[in-house]
Amino acid sequence: MSTQFSNQVAVITGGSTGIGLAIAKALLAEGAKRVYITGRSPKTLDQAATALGPRAIAVVSDVADLSDLAALKTVIEQQGDRLDALFANAGIAEKNQIGATTAAEYEKTFDINVKGVFFTVQTLLPLLKDGASIVLTASIVANKGMENLSLYSASKAAVRSFARSWTNDLRGRKIRVNALSPGLTRTPIMENGLKLDAAAIAALSDYAATTIPAGYVAQPEDIADAALFLASSAARYINGVELTVDGGMTQI
Repeated sequence: MSTQFSNQVAVITGGSTGIGLAIAKALLAEGAKRVYITGRSPKTLDQAATALGPRAIAVVSDVADLSDLAALKTVIEQQGDRLDALFANAGIAEKNQIGATTAAEYEKTFDINVKGVFFTVQTLLPLLKDGASIVLTASIVANKGMENLSLYSASKAAVRSFARSWTNDLRGRKIRVNALSPGLTRTPIMENGLKLDAAAIAALSDYAATTIPAGYVAQPEDIADAALFLASSAARYINGVELTVDGGMTQI
């Protein structure tokens, strides 16, 4: 077993399923002392914490709720922990149709994907060690113009922008900030957020096989490996970048 994250402490928002859960598993496998995972569903969080084991602490927390973020900070402080890495991963992906988009739809996407990322980092910043790493989960849609995804795309463009700005803001503390932009990834968001049925998901797999150079839709572990790289000492001179992990989908 590798120990590149030996004795380190990390927070993963949106860590109960999908990419976030895969990041938590990978960190623990790499020797992390403790990982904090957050999510909005107590049941799903409990299941994730059980699967991860005693070095995982699950905290029910909505990143769009500043009082929840303050409570998360208190939990970490009560454990006496300082953070080596923060993965601001929580987010939603929902379709919207221009001309028929409601204010409530707009607010939901931007509250979670933009406000949530901003205040997650700002709230936990005092707990980050100097020289720590922040990894923000963006998306390839930040650089694309996909149909009926304008809210989601714009929200992820904001996340990518945060990585640039915070890299400069935090240079005095040597805290690195990078954005991770996954491509097509098989997570529960496909059903729960994008409302894809089995036929649509199968069609995405067929599309990937013929169009994406890697030939398949990513699994959460494919993205988690890249996230850990960005947080590791191997990426010590990588700062402010967007790392696209999409099997070549947007590169050709």
